Amino acid sequence: MDWVFDAGRPCLHLVNTLRSRHLAEGIELLTGPDALTEWLELAGFGRLSTTAAQLAAAKDLREAVNRLLTAKPLVADVRLVNDALAAAPKPDRLLVKGGALRREVPAPADPVATALAVLAADAVDLATGGADIRICSADDCGLRFVDASPRRTRQWCSMSRCGNRAKARAHYERTKNR
Repeated sequence: MDWVFDAGRPCLHLVNTLRSRHLAEGIELLTGPDALTEWLELAGFGRLSTTAAQLAAAKDLREAVNRLLTAKPLVADVRLVNDALAAAPKPDRLLVKGGALRREVPAPADPVATALAVLAADAVDLATGGADIRICSADDCGLRFVDASPRRTRQWCSMSRCGNRAKARAHYERTKNR
């Protein structure tokens, strides 16, 4: 699969699993539970076994986050993100065992829901933190990314992909009739 992880934030990496949003249906990369399993592993959440229901939950979260960050979010989007946050990992606990201090790290009840909660928390942080979320300027792309450039003028999701193609097209147009 052609996974891209250069959007600047994990929640945007999830949003970018639906490519070419400018097309009527887009290009879905999360085509089944196995694709979600692969994406979660490459995104750093480990090798988790996923189900069709978890795939549907991931896609719902993805679309809610997309609207939350690039358009007017619906009340249902806020509710969905908050529901995903409910599965947030439990905090570590400090215990005394045998006279020594020990850290207890609770195992998540549902590791996939916990991963989605981490992505939802990232979306909340991004939505409330004043970051500039952009959509790639390339006509055939549409990936989302955080613009952290000094002047906030970044146009493309990746200079090596879309930026290079755009500059090559512009150069061709300037020089084709010489």
